[in-house]
Amino acid sequence: MDFLKTIATISVFILFLLILFLLTLKSNKKLSNQLFAGYLFFTAVDASGIFISEPIISTYPNLEIFRWTLILFNIPLFYLYVLSLCYEDFRLKRKHLFHIIPFVIITLILVSRIYYTEGIEKKYLLQHHHETSEMIVFQYLIEIQYLMYTIVILMVLKKARNIYLENQSYSTNLVYKWLFQMTLLFMVVHYFATFKNILRYTDNHQLLIFINSFLEIIALIVTSWFVLKALKYPEFFRGVDTQLQLIHDFNNETLPKTKSENQQNPDENITIQLELLKKYMTEEKPYLDPALTVQNLAAQMNMPSRELSILINSNMNQHFFDFVNKYRIENAMELLTNHSKKDCTVLEILYQVGFNSKSSFNTAFKKHTALTPTEYRNTFYKTN
Repeated sequence: MDFLKTIATISVFILFLLILFLLTLKSNKKLSNQLFAGYLFFTAVDASGIFISEPIISTYPNLEIFRWTLILFNIPLFYLYVLSLCYEDFRLKRKHLFHIIPFVIITLILVSRIYYTEGIEKKYLLQHHHETSEMIVFQYLIEIQYLMYTIVILMVLKKARNIYLENQSYSTNLVYKWLFQMTLLFMVVHYFATFKNILRYTDNHQLLIFINSFLEIIALIVTSWFVLKALKYPEFFRGVDTQLQLIHDFNNETLPKTKSENQQNPDENITIQLELLKKYMTEEKPYLDPALTVQNLAAQMNMPSRELSILINSNMNQHFFDFVNKYRIENAMELLTNHSKKDCTVLEILYQVGFNSKSSFNTAFKKHTALTPTEYRNTFYKTN
């Protein structure tokens, strides 16, 4: 038991250091950092139950019960954190107060039966709380809440990722992987904790102790992982505008003239626009801007961004991300086989053509040529 207390104490200490880091870090993602700090705070409060001494619990039983219920803030805060990272214009609004409804419900349920009891009855309820109908309802509420939020979070991530691909030219894997990994990780930890709670109703105490130990070790590993991520990516991340829509969500009656039935030659008009777009990409090379978006490109070409988005994503059947990267890769192929650029490293070339990440450049290059940039360059000079 001392081992568990030590692990839990270290985890909570690291969590509070990370919370301090997030709240004091100068960043354009201040709200995201505050929401994640809130999530970590309630996680730390929940984890602190391992080392809170029995005399403190006996002296302040209602405070201990209240601490249990604070776990209902965790997954809503994580959901809001996901929204704040995915969408750059996300702001907290009054409607977000609805996320505290589960906490309010369980507090009202616990008031009459548990909070207002005294003496021996209160002591008995603390010792056998997992057997009371109120706490069983509490457990069900946690599971329903967690399942619903997890599904919604995964839907938000999928939609945001598709919007990124349709509207932006820079890599989105960083934020998506970070949030997706955390979601899966939290799911695994949560359901291990649920399994542990189920074991309380059995006589398998050895397995319960093992699961407890396992969860505390995992919590320490996850906490350390948070710290490493925060140190590596202190500025966390680009977002997209919440006003952006996926192409298939556009209403037919709002489609631009490229798809209008009232036009005499819609196919001919689309062909002309595609030729103009390709000519502009080849001659003006807007793809050299690593932060190029469909809105930027539309402004440069003096056309509505929605029309350009449909032109690329629907008529060319390509994501904007892949469309722009095609031109970057073709430019990179020229530079890699250019004798005057022979002394340039692959890293220098990827920045020259508009990429800002070596991993995204390598992935895109191999997708386009079936070779890595280095393999492509070596193959060329061997045969020439």
